Amino acid sequence: MAMSLLIVDRETVHELLPMADCIDLMREAMIALSTGQTRQLLRQILPLGGGDLFGVMPGAAAHAFGAKIISVFPGNFAKGRQSHQGFVALFDPASGETVAMLHAGEITAIRTAAASAAATRVLARADAHQLAILGYGEQALTHARAMAIVRPVSAITIWGRDPAKAAAVAATLQAELGVPAQAAATVQAAVAGADLICAVSASPQPILSGDWVAAGAHVNLVGSSTAATREADDALVVRARLFADHREGVLAQGGEVIQAIAAGLIGPDHVLGEIGQVMNGDLAGRTADDQVTVYKSLGAIAQDLYSGWHVYRRALAEGRGVAAPF
Repeated sequence: MAMSLLIVDRETVHELLPMADCIDLMREAMIALSTGQTRQLLRQILPLGGGDLFGVMPGAAAHAFGAKIISVFPGNFAKGRQSHQGFVALFDPASGETVAMLHAGEITAIRTAAASAAATRVLARADAHQLAILGYGEQALTHARAMAIVRPVSAITIWGRDPAKAAAVAATLQAELGVPAQAAATVQAAVAGADLICAVSASPQPILSGDWVAAGAHVNLVGSSTAATREADDALVVRARLFADHREGVLAQGGEVIQAIAAGLIGPDHVLGEIGQVMNGDLAGRTADDQVTVYKSLGAIAQDLYSGWHVYRRALAEGRGVAAPF
């Protein structure tokens, strides 16, 4: 029998994967990962030079298996292009057929922020409202939108190495979200008094010091994704009640954790567990208002499979996407 492959472009992914829906999907995905309902290998990352990467993320869930094939070119955003380029391939678990190829850049943009928001929902104080974002790329925008869904964000501060770009992102978010937003001259100034912090800078060296983080704050560490890079210093890692998206992955590829272990400051058990365990009620998250909690995100293929399958099913139901013979 001839089969067709559904191809879903960036615009369609954006329309069929609203942030609020994706936050709920990420809760399902992370619980599934932590309870053994999904399977995945560690990400395979090939450095291309100049900070650019090529990655392959394979995995399987109950509804589909597949892989994300993606390039990461951090300089793209300044040129008006997404930093993440590629596709998510979905296979039917009953027949093994390839059923869809979806725009990976847009799925990644949405699901990464949605996963941080799902983690924030279970780790941040209920009254957390002052948001600091370190970085001004695509994830700065998506994280601000996602944080505003799960917490009553009342003010936003943006830091980035280019003050003009940070100010431009702040202006965009103020207009879109209707809350005061401003650029900060330094990281320390950006996080002063913040009870929600999202580090999405892709900095290879620590920019955030644990000494600057207010008691009771929640931090999402997102921008660093290799063993050799980190956005936060040892002081924050040591101080934090720390949770991983995928514990095995963070211990193998999470720079903040790996380098603190190598320095003899913590052991592997300092990673208390996975965020899916907290979401499922199997592990305590925040246990005191003055604790600093950290969610270390590397990204898991389960997030892409759940997001991708949601988009695929909606596209089929609504007659969206392009069906190509395959």
